[in-house]
Amino acid sequence: MKALLVSLTVFFAGTMTAAQKSDIFATPNGKTVVINHIKHASIYIEYDGKHIYVDPVGNTVLPETNFSLMPRANIILLTHEHADHYDPIALPQLFQPNTAVYANPIVIDKVHRGIALHNGDSLIYSNDIKIWAVPAYNTTQGHQQYHPKGRDNGYILELGGLRIYIAGDTEYIPEMEQLENIDIAFLPCNQPYTMTIDQLVKAAKTIMPHVLFPYHFSETPIQQARILLAADTDIEVRIRDYK
Repeated sequence: MKALLVSLTVFFAGTMTAAQKSDIFATPNGKTVVINHIKHASIYIEYDGKHIYVDPVGNTVLPETNFSLMPRANIILLTHEHADHYDPIALPQLFQPNTAVYANPIVIDKVHRGIALHNGDSLIYSNDIKIWAVPAYNTTQGHQQYHPKGRDNGYILELGGLRIYIAGDTEYIPEMEQLENIDIAFLPCNQPYTMTIDQLVKAAKTIMPHVLFPYHFSETPIQQARILLAADTDIEVRIRDYK
């Protein structure tokens, strides 16, 4: 299935001042997914009236984001406990009584609510929303302490048959070879914490998503990844403000 992409510009309420791009995808079941790009590793996804947040962070990563002025969450996915992914102040701003929180065990212990997912766990939120927790870790000698194997999560989020891979903080890892039918991928790129550009290119060629959003890239010259992938793949690289 080739994802249908439309771009539009929206403004987030609160202290964010720059217009952020949102991308709309058609799903196999005839609905739409709207991916709103907040910053760094924070993503806000809308699907069938549901509001899904990944690693919502308010003021610990610039620009500041006031999540209290954004729609309350139905689902929150948290990859790990680092301050640019887990924000104990922003999270309650998104809670409502039925908010489902899924995270690695360390974060669940901090949040005191939700369901802990280990690498390899999966669940069905509803008939057309499914979630898999997948490994995310460092492999380079001297970098493993940042994200040790088995601690943190990436996620595959399937919405109406559209499969979104959110890698979390990881380098290229062999488990990526097992990922199948990925429509959209979010891959990080900022050594020493995540991937180099060469690793990102290798990961993209392994996963072969229809659309790639590099994210968590800080000062990395991320346009190089687009150039390298354009040389011999049909992967559509969309660069948004995920510094």
